[in-house]
Amino acid sequence: MEHIPVLLAETLDALAMRPDGCYVDGTFGRGGHSRALLERLGPHGRLIALDRDPSAIEAGRAIHDERFTLIHARFAELADVLDELGVDAIDGAMLDIGVSSPQLDEAARGMSFRQDAPLDMRMDTSKGETVAQWLARADESDIREVIRDYGEERFASAIAKAIVAARSERPVDTTHQLAQIVAATVRTREAGQHPATRSFQALRIFINKELEELSLVLPQALAALTPGGRLAVIAFHSLEDRIVKRFMADQATPPQPPRGLPLRADQLPRPTMKLIGRIRAGAEEVARNPRARSATLRVAEKVA
Repeated sequence: MEHIPVLLAETLDALAMRPDGCYVDGTFGRGGHSRALLERLGPHGRLIALDRDPSAIEAGRAIHDERFTLIHARFAELADVLDELGVDAIDGAMLDIGVSSPQLDEAARGMSFRQDAPLDMRMDTSKGETVAQWLARADESDIREVIRDYGEERFASAIAKAIVAARSERPVDTTHQLAQIVAATVRTREAGQHPATRSFQALRIFINKELEELSLVLPQALAALTPGGRLAVIAFHSLEDRIVKRFMADQATPPQPPRGLPLRADQLPRPTMKLIGRIRAGAEEVARNPRARSATLRVAEKVA
């Protein structure tokens, strides 16, 4: 399935792009947002894109544009990437957080229970531990905490116990095997949702350190922005959106010292960002692309 960029026009408008500006797409994916960004840039503009997925990097080779630079890196490495490229500041940055349609649809990635495949789930298949490898060695308590905390799964204890029991007989190393273990354990679930949805989501987020990566990149993006530059982040999961919301809110309303302290106005904490808005997909986009239903775009602007 082709990956359809979510909230594309809204993201481009939110960035308030300058034709000669320098921008970052921290989640290239299959290039939907990057191609649209390039269309709005003038001949002297620049776009730097990052992705940790080797398949995304390969797909990006189809873009032949002198204004475009694509780097194989995690977006949490943004500061290092900009430093290596000799870029002192950027005029805007966007992130489309989470898993892409090609990653879900490519069976070998092991991110979906719809097709039987090795239980991998890594976004960067060139390094790191697979979910199967982690499940083979993790304590029951660790499995329970991951599924509970990252999947918000109320049956986490029973699922963890079932996984440990199953692996004592044979390795849990395929998607269908894990899905069957979870389905046999979770007896009730919301209408239309597979019993293993939350567990798969939790293990993917954990193995890729997705929440940690997001927490690391936000302050790096803020530091790199010029005054007036904007940060636009699309999140699909409540845990991700909460991180973005709190970061932007904290930057917009820094804690103030207790009343009565003898401080001058220029000594008081000042906001580093102002909130621009929160945008959800409209009914027409959701009908065209159901994935957009859970998307939330948050935008903030760096202040001087």
